[in-house]
Amino acid sequence: MIAKLQGILDTLQDNGAIINVGGVGYFIFGSSRTLSELGNVGDTITVHVETHVREDHIHLFGFLTQHERAWFQLLQTVQGVGAKAALSILSALSPNEISESLVAKDKNSFCRAEGVGPKLADRILNELKDKSPNSVGTKHQSSDPKKADVDQTFEDAVSAMVNLGYSRLEAHKAATAVRSKSGDDETIDQLISLSLRELGS
Repeated sequence: MIAKLQGILDTLQDNGAIINVGGVGYFIFGSSRTLSELGNVGDTITVHVETHVREDHIHLFGFLTQHERAWFQLLQTVQGVGAKAALSILSALSPNEISESLVAKDKNSFCRAEGVGPKLADRILNELKDKSPNSVGTKHQSSDPKKADVDQTFEDAVSAMVNLGYSRLEAHKAATAVRSKSGDDETIDQLISLSLRELGS
């Protein structure tokens, strides 16, 4: 099982690259984001590799970081997401953006990936909400009524900003930024007002 390759970047293609390792050329598939950051032909590069072995082929998928590879693996645990769709998502979204979109429950971000429609995006949100490699987006249950009220205020504020035309991800980021600065004692009107100011800054 190949887990890492270090060699000379021999060829760059639309869907992958050839890496010359000791005279042997290994073809790796990669996201457009990864391929654009590999470097120039002739450079010495290192890529983390996910190996898929099937009866009729062996495919190598290359990543610049282990974090990206972990997301590639995790995305494929969702029914309907294969290697091609996982690479498409990683082409459209960085690992951090995937985490943020899961936390914000923003399916539109996933729909930016080629081949990912609303139904599949919903499934990704539902199945990965507590399964990020860094535990980002883990659902924390609370029996504290005040905490539940705070969470509802946050959700209502985000929904209000979405209704004003902002994306859910933008609204969620702004409200999160306000909460990190001022705590969680705002009324919904205050939270919306401060969040809109954050969006305008």
